[in-house]
Amino acid sequence: MKTIKTCHTPRALAIAIALLLGGNDAFAKLTDAEAARLGNDLTPVGAEKAGNADGSIPAWQGGLTAPPAGWSPEKGYVDPFPQDKPQMVITAANADQYKDKLSPGTLALLKKYDNFKMPIYQTRRTAALPAEVTAKAKTQSTQVELQGFGLSNLNGSNIPFPIPKNGQEAIWNHLVRYLGGGFERTYHWFPVRSSGEFYKVGFRENRVFDQNMDRSMDNHLFSFLGYFLEPATLQGTVYLVREPVDQVKEARSAWIYNAGARRVRRAPDLAYDNVSDGTESMRVTDQYDGYNGAPDRYDWKLVGKQEIYVPYNDYKLSDKSLKYENILQKGTVNADLMRYELHRTWVVEGTLKAGQKHIYGKRVMYLDEDSWTVLLEDAYDTRGQLWRIGVHPTIQFYDVGVPWYRANIFHDLSNGNYMVSGLDNEVKQPWKFGVKGRQADFQPDALRRAGH
Repeated sequence: MKTIKTCHTPRALAIAIALLLGGNDAFAKLTDAEAARLGNDLTPVGAEKAGNADGSIPAWQGGLTAPPAGWSPEKGYVDPFPQDKPQMVITAANADQYKDKLSPGTLALLKKYDNFKMPIYQTRRTAALPAEVTAKAKTQSTQVELQGFGLSNLNGSNIPFPIPKNGQEAIWNHLVRYLGGGFERTYHWFPVRSSGEFYKVGFRENRVFDQNMDRSMDNHLFSFLGYFLEPATLQGTVYLVREPVDQVKEARSAWIYNAGARRVRRAPDLAYDNVSDGTESMRVTDQYDGYNGAPDRYDWKLVGKQEIYVPYNDYKLSDKSLKYENILQKGTVNADLMRYELHRTWVVEGTLKAGQKHIYGKRVMYLDEDSWTVLLEDAYDTRGQLWRIGVHPTIQFYDVGVPWYRANIFHDLSNGNYMVSGLDNEVKQPWKFGVKGRQADFQPDALRRAGH
């Protein structure tokens, strides 16, 4: 894999040696001199502010921080770049010309499906966070430390390691990144079989991070309530999750209410490779939101950076005039609605530890340098065969300063099935960000009320 130089500090040699040794031990927190780079030659979250050598990746100039003129939330997240046209389209026929900028997963999808293609657009570095969030990130960058599988001195969801020293720090940036402090959303997902048949799952969720709660809790990252709205077999099922920062020190607390049984029970298996309800086994629990949960079952290696074509600024998938049948096709979503751009990504490789259990023996994550979001995932089975591909289109939610997913797509190479999640084209209610919560509303005794 082609990598580029990622660090220019005096400690670069020591860091490089540690990466070669594959260590995940904690490094010292950032020095004041390193933190001073944030907002100067690096963006506030640690990306390279400059463009690349040939200009195909432009310099970051603050991102997209305002909605288009005349916009309102009821319109959905309309495309702020309607004039953009593809510069080229990568297909199975020409994929080999671009393989140095393709992940093994996207290359495999191009080879497998005749209708999987990648329209390549000009690169727009739209990712941006609110100024108060990036200011706090800079301050805490000299305070947060990785200790085992937890973080010390984390002050709310943010980017704790803008200059990561190992793979685990990079993964933590994704796990605790800023998503508006709290949000409520209703959306649909669709398991699509190899025949092209699909069905709809309706879901409403409320996730509130600790900084937006009425009272803070020790070792608490966020609380989550998720409600199934359809199909009838799942309607009334409710999940409650309380997510700790350090899940090895304190396991995730989870409960489920089943409307048929009319009782609340603990759900200790709602983690790692447990199969998520309504997904036909195409997404396991720790693939929600690209990747979530305790990272302790893998050794995480920071491979380096790679310029790669990734799904980015996929506002076409937000079009409220689209019906789901316009999006879902046999083998893949409608490729004409996708947008790929060339971006620098951090490449992080997770290898399953000896004695640990997971259906994926190796996972390669491609994290956007501008937002620390997992954009692509190549998941291998325990025999080393490429098995499942995560393709995760993002947009900048321009009214709230949140770079996040427009959809999550999971392809299974073994059987031709795929699943797409996060669509709201046929949902009238706008998503809400900045939501605040009460700890009393995220208690097990609230589940039964929520299920009715």
